[in-house]
Amino acid sequence: MLFFKLKRIIKLGFSSLVEHKLRSLLTALGIIFGVGSVIAMLAIGEGASHEAREQIRSLGSSNIIIRSVKPTDAGGEVSRMVTYGLTYEDARRIHELYPQVSIQVPARELQMNLRHNGVTVPGRAICTVGWAADSTNFKIIDGRFFDEHDMAREERVAVITRAGANRLFPLEHPIGKQVYIDKFAFSIVGIVENSTRRPAASSKSAKSSSTAEQAANREIYDIYIPLTTARHTFGNVIRIRESGSTRLELVELHQLTVTAPGEAEVLTLANSIRETIRQAHKKPDFEITVPLELLKQAEQTKRIFNIVLGSIAAISLLVGGIGIMNIMLASVTERTREIGIRRARGARRTDIVVQFLTEALLLSFVGGLIGIAMGIGVPKVVTHFAGLITIVQAEAIILAFSISLLIGIVFGIYPAIRAAALSPIDALRHE
Repeated sequence: MLFFKLKRIIKLGFSSLVEHKLRSLLTALGIIFGVGSVIAMLAIGEGASHEAREQIRSLGSSNIIIRSVKPTDAGGEVSRMVTYGLTYEDARRIHELYPQVSIQVPARELQMNLRHNGVTVPGRAICTVGWAADSTNFKIIDGRFFDEHDMAREERVAVITRAGANRLFPLEHPIGKQVYIDKFAFSIVGIVENSTRRPAASSKSAKSSSTAEQAANREIYDIYIPLTTARHTFGNVIRIRESGSTRLELVELHQLTVTAPGEAEVLTLANSIRETIRQAHKKPDFEITVPLELLKQAEQTKRIFNIVLGSIAAISLLVGGIGIMNIMLASVTERTREIGIRRARGARRTDIVVQFLTEALLLSFVGGLIGIAMGIGVPKVVTHFAGLITIVQAEAIILAFSISLLIGIVFGIYPAIRAAALSPIDALRHE
């Protein structure tokens, strides 16, 4: 009996809304845009946050990354050599003082040109160890990464990025071919996915090249070589040529990656290692990055970002609720005589409240469904045209839809009570 009664009330509510289609649609627009904007904005925010967190996680949540940094007062005169950064002694000291950690990826960076068959591009030779491919999640596209055997024999082998391979070997398969790093020939043994590339320093000679060549020359192409080979071939002194001059820099290691036994010990170890290196260095020529710390900061930023986005989008839902209240009050005035007739035929005040509350809920329900479709569709459009990662979460859909129904109840209850409070006699006299 209750089911049939409820079915009749819903049918009556639908017929009342359908009778004024345009007015119902305009009333529901606030809910539609509110629900859609909540879902879409949270999806875009979650996508951006997810991408940032994944980049941090790729560094390793148990890792402590120590990098060499050139001090601001180090100068760059040609007349003298600038010495700074991490040393092999730092690596040895960390190994002895903190036996519970493992030093994964020592690395150097050498800014040198890469050359093949008359094509020369600015390059960055990253000198590292054989297990770097496993430790830093390299995506090997073709061939292999150099191994311990290559390092022990100081082989002149190299692994190039996809972008570098496309630039230097546009019509050839790079594996097995030779590429010159400065004036030394290295054999390509593998290709990895592109790494982050930075703008190269411009030179006067670049001004005379074509626009396409200038665009290509602005990229620095990474190439990976064994650390032992680099020490034997290039030594520890880096010669940087800029604008016709040469400056010398002595950097033994550009980066050390230290892995803690567990995440709980990362922050404590990072502070201890920072103090250990600081005592051995007279100047601030290093920096320590803790991915776990960055990850926690990213999570906190994500929470704040979601609260801000959700609050902004919730304003649309509030406006939609005000619109529902406004239209329901107008409906009560228009249907005063109908209310009087129903009361005269035996309808109770509760029945009138349920009827008008059902109509408000139906507006919120239909508007919420359309808003969900809009909230799912907009992120897909953003992903397709802008190339941004978006993640639509089920929690966001449930939250937005629940709030829309709640707003329908909150803003519909006053007009419903007002309708039920009308005197049947006065309502029947209403013209």
